[in-house]
Amino acid sequence: MKDAEWNYEVFWKEAIKQIRDEVSEQEFLMWFRNMEYLSSSDSQIAVAVPSTFYKDQVSQRFQQRIEDKLFELSGHRIAMSFQIQQKEPPKGPAPSQAADKSRPVPAPKKAKRPHAQLNPEYNFERFVRGENNDFAYMAAFAIARNPGKAYNPCMIYGGVGLGKTHLLQAIGNSTNQEFDDIRIAYVTAETFTNEFILSIKENTSHRFKNKYRSVDMLLIDDVHFLSGKVETQEELFHTFNALYDANRQMVFTSDRPVSELKKLSDRLRSRFERGLNVDLQPPNYETRIAILKKKIEEKQVSLPEEVIELICQNIKTNVRDLEKALTKLIAYAELVNRTITLEIAERQLKDFFADHDQKNVSIDLVQRVVAEYFGLSPNDLRGKKRSKAIAFPRQVAMYIARDLTEFSTTEVGLEFGGRDHTTVMHACQRVEDRLKTDATLGPAIQHLTRSVKEYRS
Repeated sequence: MKDAEWNYEVFWKEAIKQIRDEVSEQEFLMWFRNMEYLSSSDSQIAVAVPSTFYKDQVSQRFQQRIEDKLFELSGHRIAMSFQIQQKEPPKGPAPSQAADKSRPVPAPKKAKRPHAQLNPEYNFERFVRGENNDFAYMAAFAIARNPGKAYNPCMIYGGVGLGKTHLLQAIGNSTNQEFDDIRIAYVTAETFTNEFILSIKENTSHRFKNKYRSVDMLLIDDVHFLSGKVETQEELFHTFNALYDANRQMVFTSDRPVSELKKLSDRLRSRFERGLNVDLQPPNYETRIAILKKKIEEKQVSLPEEVIELICQNIKTNVRDLEKALTKLIAYAELVNRTITLEIAERQLKDFFADHDQKNVSIDLVQRVVAEYFGLSPNDLRGKKRSKAIAFPRQVAMYIARDLTEFSTTEVGLEFGGRDHTTVMHACQRVEDRLKTDATLGPAIQHLTRSVKEYRS
């Protein structure tokens, strides 16, 4: 190694060491553990990062700070460059062990019996990674390798069919295989609620508490189900505290961010927000192709490339919908004994494609797209403020929600801060009236409508 390059690497390591003392341990683990020094040339250091998302986030959050540290240490300006190098998850040792080459690599463990509450098919190997889910995937993998220490608690949120349950159970399955004598409990929020109610009815509350407060890892799916269930929230709050104080790992999933969960107690909300919150976005085109090809491989069927592209061009929402389209084509091929061609696929999926966008548009998505367009937050549209800067964008969002979804005016009103259905009707009428006089509004609404339909991560 050249002397200059050796110095650059030394400067890099010292800069990162100093930054570690200035940020929280969680922040450091999230953003710096997956960076790796590659090389240097002239006045530049190249660093490997695992994804475009990481590159953008690290550039925005830390590049200037790192470069300033390098300047302080070296006396001259050293620029940073980031190269994307996706890695397969390490096999065997935990990340902290893998970094220490002096430690022996343990022999592969014999596979244990699958966990009774977990679906063995939900594992990291079968989860297709893309920019829409890479952050959540890496966080989940880190938790499975280092439970109770990496990102505790963790909340994974996102829409239907994006892989929340898959990742949650993959954490459990991987942890179960990796560690001996670890106690893992997986449960849906609905089952947790029903068991709690039954324990009260049968006077077995002590047994219920022991069941969930004595585990090493608690995985709860769909916590949005707890909305309005005051006593169950109270019980989960105390369970949370007991496990957190004992450094036991907790992972939750929800269909929306914690800040948008309705009828949730403030203190339970604060517990959910205490740790790492990661979201799953709809997969982009390339990821959809990869997902569909993996599903085809698993089902041991074959489809022409143009049929795969047809499905992925028309279905942009989630994995579940891609699989539905594939299942329909497989069923057709088996029942009529025909090979699937592009023409057959277009004909068989025509109705599926036609109403797919409308059926899968959520009010939450409309709010996010409209809010971003007007420089607001979704909470502004749902809030009580009536200033002109917020009131009109809110009316536009209501108008688009009524146009693109099948929700009633009452249901739309509820999603906009609990407003009355007459408010939604008035908003739609206001937008329609203004469309007649404002020549700029039509193109704006067309743009917003198109953005909602074509939304990608």
